[in-house]
Amino acid sequence: MKTLQIVATAYRATLEEQDDTIIWLTHVLRGAGAELALLLRGNAVNYAVAAQQPVALAIGDWRQSHPPALAADLEGLRSKGVEVLAVREDIDERGITEDQLIDNIQLVSRSRLAELLGGFDRVWHW
Repeated sequence: MKTLQIVATAYRATLEEQDDTIIWLTHVLRGAGAELALLLRGNAVNYAVAAQQPVALAIGDWRQSHPPALAADLEGLRSKGVEVLAVREDIDERGITEDQLIDNIQLVSRSRLAELLGGFDRVWHW
């Protein structure tokens, strides 16, 4: 059964955990043999920007020395055979150009989302 993971909420616990929970879950499920694809929409399309420089979090003397590397996490999914897609209009609305995106991300128009969803056995929206 092929599952589409849709991530719409960006930067949920990424500084505390160094990962987006669903991106991490997608890595784990793929490692267990699940057939997955990942669609970024809304603010989560920012994850696909290749040149990200997140700052480390510091609270008092404590410092989170490993900030999230979300673009690298997405590239890791691609290397595992996970199809990574993003909603083109959400990319455009945020002023992101295609040359700023990670390699091999597929852009899909909002008008084609119903067709895309129909190609999966399960759709999980986070």
